[in-house]
Amino acid sequence: MTLIRPAPMVVLLDDDAALRQALTFSLEIEGYRVESCATGEELVAQILPDRDACLVLDYRLEGMSGLDVLQTLRDRGVRLPAILITSNPAPAVRERASQLQAQLVEKPLLGDLLLGHIHRILPL
Repeated sequence: MTLIRPAPMVVLLDDDAALRQALTFSLEIEGYRVESCATGEELVAQILPDRDACLVLDYRLEGMSGLDVLQTLRDRGVRLPAILITSNPAPAVRERASQLQAQLVEKPLLGDLLLGHIHRILPL
């Protein structure tokens, strides 16, 4: 009997509905499952997988920032790989992202830059 492994999951956090929809569509075409959230509070309330998943977090959000969300998840023992997306990150943001073991991808998300990072983290 052969077990079919479910596709890896990308947990996407972005408050821009159009970007969320576009990224979800793109990632699903590539073969990933996508769970998307509009707020950090929504994401931290979810039960996340412990493997075969990665986090893609926008930094600038109403309420909890993407880094605040990641800090909360890390404090809870969530060790999923993380990608922080933002534009013009300050040195302090870069440093905190590094401390929380998040890769930084700068907006605008041109070409396949984000997808390339996801493929390296979650090969299909």
